[in-house]
Amino acid sequence: MSDVTDVSSLEHDIEQTRKRLAATIDELVYRASPKTIVRREIAQVKGYFVDPTGSPRRENIAKVVGGITGAVVVVVLVRKLVS
Repeated sequence: MSDVTDVSSLEHDIEQTRKRLAATIDELVYRASPKTIVRREIAQVKGYFVDPTGSPRRENIAKVVGGITGAVVVVVLVRKLVS
């Protein structure tokens, strides 16, 4: 009788392992999906510029605008010096 119990227990363990593996594979496929990656990146960028209440994060926006302005000024100055 213990052999039957051991086999039954082993079959149950194998089935549970298969279910966990299938769920893990499904989760990995979801996480690796290009659409999921794009959504996650958009949410991350949006989180940098907008706080959870929906208000703009002015300090972060100012940093980016300042960086872009600085880069444009550098490009213009380099072009004038090279010309």
